[in-house]
Amino acid sequence: MYRFLAFHLFYFFSFLAFSQNLQTPFELSKGTQTATYQEGIGFYEQLDKQYEEIKLLQYGTSDAGFPLHLAVYSADGDFEPSSLKQKGRNIFLVINAIHAGEPDGVDASMMLLRDIVTDNSLKKICKNTVIAVIPFYSVGGVLQRNSVGRANQNGPASYGFRGNARNYDLNRDFTKLDTENAKTFVQIFQTWQPDVQIDNHVSNGADYQYTMTYIFPNLAELNPEIAAYFKKEFQPDLKNLMKKKNEEITPYVETKDETPDGGLIQDFSSPRFSNGYATLFHTLAFVAETHMLKSFDKRVEATYKLMQSILEILDKDGAKIRKNRKKAFEYDQKEKSFVLDWKIDFSKSEMIDFKGYEASYISSKVTNGKRLFYDKQKPYNKKIPFYNVYQEKLRLEKPKMYIIPKLYSHIAKILEMNGVKVSKIQKNDTFKGFYYYIKNYQTSQKPYEGHYPHQNTEVEKRAATYEVTDGDWIVMGNQAHIRFIMSVLEPQAPDSYFNWNYFDILLQQKEYYSAYVFEEIAEKILKENPTIKANLQEKIQKEAEFAKNPKAQLDYIYYQSPHYEKHHLRYPIFRVE
Repeated sequence: MYRFLAFHLFYFFSFLAFSQNLQTPFELSKGTQTATYQEGIGFYEQLDKQYEEIKLLQYGTSDAGFPLHLAVYSADGDFEPSSLKQKGRNIFLVINAIHAGEPDGVDASMMLLRDIVTDNSLKKICKNTVIAVIPFYSVGGVLQRNSVGRANQNGPASYGFRGNARNYDLNRDFTKLDTENAKTFVQIFQTWQPDVQIDNHVSNGADYQYTMTYIFPNLAELNPEIAAYFKKEFQPDLKNLMKKKNEEITPYVETKDETPDGGLIQDFSSPRFSNGYATLFHTLAFVAETHMLKSFDKRVEATYKLMQSILEILDKDGAKIRKNRKKAFEYDQKEKSFVLDWKIDFSKSEMIDFKGYEASYISSKVTNGKRLFYDKQKPYNKKIPFYNVYQEKLRLEKPKMYIIPKLYSHIAKILEMNGVKVSKIQKNDTFKGFYYYIKNYQTSQKPYEGHYPHQNTEVEKRAATYEVTDGDWIVMGNQAHIRFIMSVLEPQAPDSYFNWNYFDILLQQKEYYSAYVFEEIAEKILKENPTIKANLQEKIQKEAEFAKNPKAQLDYIYYQSPHYEKHHLRYPIFRVE
């Protein structure tokens, strides 16, 4: 029987085992072609038709107008997520072609599911694991087939485009939800609630010897029990399993300096990314990054091996992973505060073995400057620092509840899409709590994914009373998905709805004053409010620029007066502690 596990991808076909239509375009082209959208979906339709363990499902829609497909392998033919959870099945979610020009996972997944249903040794390790594969996440990107878009990439002969049908990078959309793709993915994710997730990519950047690199979950972002298991068991097991398959792996090569010699960095994956989003729900989420300069056949082979190795770990540790995830959700409901943002601690690092190439700067043959050159005739294996220790940048107390005014019902609906329990208030009531007032923020000067996002947001808390009216929404803090809730509702969080411009209209002041008219009003305000007058004089004495600016002084009085609108810069989500 033909087995891809021989790791010589296309040299050992057995036409007795498979009919011609169960060979993938990748295999038929001897590793030079990736499947088109039509070929990929047609292949899974054929598997669905021939094998009762595989079902091709459709969910929602995409920006291209096509549904997102989900090819599911289930050993006993049960494709109902709630039933599978009750049976104690592990759920392994695979995301392919989120960047459609990086198709390695597309072809590796097609062969993996086919091999599982036809190979008893593979089928054995999947007896308790359900595999759910998104064949093409960026459908619109896959349909923009070309041969030139990935200038640095070694094959395949043609491939899709990084942007989706509306030119969005879908791996930046998991919280802001601008695209139909992302909204449909949320439906898939919350329906299946995967225990482990992998998002298959191809890298850019430095040159080195490895074919497969990875972005593992950052230990700082994981629940303590999941972190302990991952560090002591899952991570070393995965590395060892890959090594046994003659496929050594290393952390994703995000360099501290221009070359790997200065060390690698593990970035904080905020919830805009697939792995950052999934981590909020205690899913062990990985990003596979094959090396762009390695040949396409070797990259697909490495991706296949990585997914197979994860299946082997799930076969051994699936019950433990599920148990740890259950404890993590329980832990969150008891925890009093959460870290919403992190920064790398460059004073600490772990020394890791790295197989690279010597780098130097040589004269360019194209420009009159120098160029970086990796010498493949000079490979090395040496220790380099890996900066993977993080410090807390933002920790906030968990609230008792948030109140969302009915004017912002779309926010409540987005939370519900993400599995959050949201209740509509049916009667008038009064709550004491706080409003955030936006004190400071920085806005991108160039558009980014259809937005001018904010960052470094600072807020001021002001005590207030909220008069609830019929139709307002309550989001309780003591629920399983509180990490997600705080990550999007706390305006200081990196991928909050505030930072993604959901509330920009509140940053605009609507009423102003004419100075010549307000002069007399300001004079009366100062006479009746000695504290405002004293503060004004103190500010004039201490701040030279302010002292030279009469308009700023008048503004200061205006902003202290009842004429200044109360809602300006007030974040509308009310926080009850």
